[in-house]
Amino acid sequence: MHDPIRAGLAAGWKHIDASTLGKGQTVETDVVIVGSGAGGGVTADILSASGLRVILVEEGPLRSSSDFRMLESEAYPELYQDSAARKTMDKAINILQGRCVGGSTTVNWTSSFRTPPEVFAFWQRRYGLHQLSAEAMSSWFAVMEHKLWVRPWETPPNANNKVLATGAEKLGIPVGAIKRNVKGCWNLGYCGMGCPTNAKQSMLLTTIPAALNRGATLYTRLRAERLRFSGGRISALDCVALRPDGIHPSGKRVQLRARHFVAAAGAIGSPALLLRSGVPDPHRLLGKRTFLHPVIISSAVMPERVDAYAGAPQTLYSDFFLHQAAIDGPLGFKLETPPLHPVLYATTLQGFGAAHAALMREFTRVNVVLALLRDGFHPESQGGQVRLGRDGLPILDYPLGEVIWEAARRALLAMAEIQFAAGARAVTPVHETAPLYSSWAQAKKGIAELPLKPLLCRVVSAHVMGGCGMADAPQRGVADHRGRHFWLGNLSIHDGSLFPTSLGANPQLSIYGLVARNASLLAAELSGRPPPLIP
Repeated sequence: MHDPIRAGLAAGWKHIDASTLGKGQTVETDVVIVGSGAGGGVTADILSASGLRVILVEEGPLRSSSDFRMLESEAYPELYQDSAARKTMDKAINILQGRCVGGSTTVNWTSSFRTPPEVFAFWQRRYGLHQLSAEAMSSWFAVMEHKLWVRPWETPPNANNKVLATGAEKLGIPVGAIKRNVKGCWNLGYCGMGCPTNAKQSMLLTTIPAALNRGATLYTRLRAERLRFSGGRISALDCVALRPDGIHPSGKRVQLRARHFVAAAGAIGSPALLLRSGVPDPHRLLGKRTFLHPVIISSAVMPERVDAYAGAPQTLYSDFFLHQAAIDGPLGFKLETPPLHPVLYATTLQGFGAAHAALMREFTRVNVVLALLRDGFHPESQGGQVRLGRDGLPILDYPLGEVIWEAARRALLAMAEIQFAAGARAVTPVHETAPLYSSWAQAKKGIAELPLKPLLCRVVSAHVMGGCGMADAPQRGVADHRGRHFWLGNLSIHDGSLFPTSLGANPQLSIYGLVARNASLLAAELSGRPPPLIP
C-alpha cells in the first residue's frame, strides 16, 4: 500500500530526527510550534499556507502506515505517552495520550463532536468568552469537518456498539450515531494503534504533510524544554534532543529563534512547558483547572460472541444522562462503547490470578460500555493541576472527590441496566471488589453498596483539557479567546489546554475548530494577508 509519509520524505520533506544530531543547532524561523497534534497540525497548515516559515517540534517519533501493524506491543511504546500507562499523581487514573507525530489524532478512535452549545453558553457566563458560541463557531467547525472528512458513519455498528443500542432502545434511552473523520475506512477496529490503511484523516495524514509540502520543518525526538523571554516577549525556545529510545536526553541541544511561538503540546504538555519557563503568572492560574473526562467502565458477558476488537470502535453514543440536571449540578455523563484489545482489556480489568484469568477467558463475548463524566462545571468539581516533578517533567494531580464518585455510581447503574436490557448474562463494574452480577436486580443492589474510592474503582481517560484556560481577563484565565497569552505578546496557545472546563464530548473537533479560527487570525497578523481559512 502507498505510504504518503515515506513518499514525502523521499521527495525531500524537511524532517530532522533529533536523535541523529551530531552536534547542537541554533535555527531562526518565523513561527515555532511545540506539538504536532490537533492544535499543532492545524496551526502549521494555516500558517504555512500564509507564506510563513514554520518549525514543528515533536517529542515523539515519526511513524506512518507502513509501521502500523495492528500490534499493541509495538503501538503503545511507540505512539503513546508512557507506553499508554501515563498515570495521575496518585496512580488512580490511567491516561491514554498520544506521543508521536500527529499526537493523539494518530491513535484516537475518530469520534468527532462539535462543542455542545450549553458549554459555550457556560463559558460566556462564567469566563466572559462572548466571542465564542455555537453559532459563531459553526462555520469553523464546518470548514474542518469538510477538510478532515468528518462524516456520518453509515456502516452498521459492530456487535459491541449494538449492545448499547439494543439495551438503550429497550429502556427508552435515545442513542445517536457518531461522526468519524475517515475516508475509505476498512472497518478494521484497530484505530488506537495507528491506521494501517491511511483512512483516518489525522494530522499525520492531512495538515502536517500539507505544511511539509510548503517547506515547513519537522523536528522529532526533540523535547521543548524552556522558553527564553524578556520584556514581555519570547526570544527563543531551548530544546534537548532525545536518544533513539525517545526518552533519555542525548546531550545535544537545539535553540529555535522566531517571531512567534505556539504552545500546542496538549493540556499536560503546554502548561508544563510554561511552568518550566517561569512565564508570568501573577494570578497563579497556570496548570490549574486541568480537566479530564474521568471514565468509568462497565463490562458485560453476552450470550454470543461480541469480538469487540473488530469493526469501527466507537460509532454510537447517548447524551441522555448529560441532560438530567443543570450543567453546574450533579455531574452528567456521556455513554460510548470502546474497542477491546487483549492488552488494553487485561490491564484495565480488575482482579488478578485465577479471577482475572476467568474474566479474560470470556474475552470474545465481552461488551464494554464507558461513561465520560463531565467535570469542571459543578462548584466542587474543579479538575486537577499540572505540576512539575524533580526532573522537570509534568505530573497531573487529579483528586477524585465525592461529587465524582456520586456521578460514577449513577453511571455504573445506568450502564449495567442497559447491558442487562440488551441480554447480558452477567455484568461487572470494573472495580476491584465487584463480583459478576447475574441480574439487574442483583446489580442494582450491589452497585448501590459498592465502595467507590481511588484505586478501588478503575478510572481511565483519553481526554485532557484545560490548564491554560481562556477568559476575558488575566484574573480569570491564562489566555484570551484567540489563544493569545495575556502576559507574553508573541506567545499563543493552540490546543485543548485553552478549554476552561471539560466538554462532555470527545474533544478533537472542538480543538480543530477553535484552532482553525485562532490560527487564521494569527496568520493574518503575522503575514499581513487575509486569513487563509476564513469561512
